[in-house]
Amino acid sequence: MTSTLLIPLVGPLQAWGLDARFDLRQTATEPSKSGVLGLCCAALGRDRSEPIDDLAALAFGVRVDREGRLTRDFHTAKGVIGASGTDLRTVVSNRWYLAQAAFLAGLEGSRPLLEAIHAALQRPHWPLALGRKSCPPAVPPGSGTIVDLSLQDALLQAPSLVESVTHYRLVLEDPQGSQSRPDQPLAPFAIRRFGMRRVRSLSVEVPAATTASQSLTEFSATPAREATP
Repeated sequence: MTSTLLIPLVGPLQAWGLDARFDLRQTATEPSKSGVLGLCCAALGRDRSEPIDDLAALAFGVRVDREGRLTRDFHTAKGVIGASGTDLRTVVSNRWYLAQAAFLAGLEGSRPLLEAIHAALQRPHWPLALGRKSCPPAVPPGSGTIVDLSLQDALLQAPSLVESVTHYRLVLEDPQGSQSRPDQPLAPFAIRRFGMRRVRSLSVEVPAATTASQSLTEFSATPAREATP
């Protein structure tokens, strides 16, 4: 039986880069797989040089409960060491963030691995951040749950993270998907090698019975329902 770990990602600011240089730090419109796996590694206490093959093999998806508002920070850093190792210079950069966004991420795979990740998220080895160290979560990522549902059904049936949601946008990992994302880790994070990942997107109406009054923990204790987008 397949299982899915649900991870709430909510905060004042988030940043999920897919193609970033020092002077231009962009963000995707929803969390990246590499970014969420990096958060899991921080919780597990895995060093950037350690293998992540088991995590990379998990299927990944995101439900957008509240789209973030793009916000730019004009950032100035003084005393940056130059290529020579001695020159100090001032460097400016434009850093983009998503403000007030709310996402529910899902990882699908073997339950023992998901349970280890969930336990680590509840007692993280290192501080957790939503894409960048300057973006602390407002909702503990460990407050999610594990359900014995497929990735899509789990994301569709879980209670909303915010009030007054009428539609969800889902981005689901799918080998037959028509879109792609350059965020599939191919090596330990220290090596920074990423491949393309196929995804599909869909917009679904929120079921009338799905409300933000039910917690994810309560959701894990309710019988599974068949979801139809």
